Amino acid sequence: MATRRVTTRGHDPSERVAEAENGHAKDGKARFDHIYNQPDPRPYFQTLEQFGYEIPAHGQAMFTLLVAKLLEEKRPEDLAVLDLCCSYGVNATLLNHDLTLDDLYQRYRSPELADLSSRELADDDARFYGSRRRRSPLPMLGIDTADQAVGYAARAGLLAVGSHENLETADPSESLRRCLAGVGLITVTGGIGYISERTFDRVLQATGGTPWVASFALRWVSYDPIASVLDKHGLVTETLATRTFPQRRFTDEAERAYVLAELARIGIDPAGKEAKGRYHAHFYLSRPAAHVKQLPLEELAAGL
Repeated sequence: MATRRVTTRGHDPSERVAEAENGHAKDGKARFDHIYNQPDPRPYFQTLEQFGYEIPAHGQAMFTLLVAKLLEEKRPEDLAVLDLCCSYGVNATLLNHDLTLDDLYQRYRSPELADLSSRELADDDARFYGSRRRRSPLPMLGIDTADQAVGYAARAGLLAVGSHENLETADPSESLRRCLAGVGLITVTGGIGYISERTFDRVLQATGGTPWVASFALRWVSYDPIASVLDKHGLVTETLATRTFPQRRFTDEAERAYVLAELARIGIDPAGKEAKGRYHAHFYLSRPAAHVKQLPLEELAAGL
């Protein structure tokens, strides 16, 4: 499985702002805004399951691999993980519990949960996840501007710390900065394009170290500005060059046609990927140069 080092190129500042604000909010891309900040996650899972949303499952496999490597030098209780654009704590759930994404889809469409209030569901979730938590769970932090989603994840016991501060527009508060100090791994599965290099810069300044940064980004969203900022913080970015990760099916033919046109415009071949009806994402991993030299991503990911 080949990897390549991400080399950055110059970007006009106005283009970077446009990427951050519109990387996902393109005219032809389906919008799911109505499910991202509800009082509980049932609409989120029920809607996305219809389109085969699977990127958190790929994240579970990749992040578990990275955690195992990081735990060679740290105890689980000392490896704090920050999930950016954490939503209802999906990545935290999959990292810390003996569950799969399909298990979550099955749970949140279950008739037994349909009549529960959001508060009752949160209480039931706390018991459910508590009974399936792994023996040595990782301290999970989550940031997302969707305050109800983050609040739910914290109430259900999925996040040790949840914040809805918008780091695109302001520095973290002092309380959030204290929580971010010492974070060892930063994960993103569905947020690149909603957040930009501004968020990463503020987070890295607050951590006070060089955490690994693991991100999935749709192929039409440039990761160059983020890689450039991470480089300034002492992190070298690699990507798996010969593999992409399916995200979800297109909602209809109009979305498919729009995506294919956009990919053609920026010179990306959709054959075997988007042309077959699904979004695809690249995986990026940023680490200190010494770690990259010792174990390139190609070798690290060989076990996937």
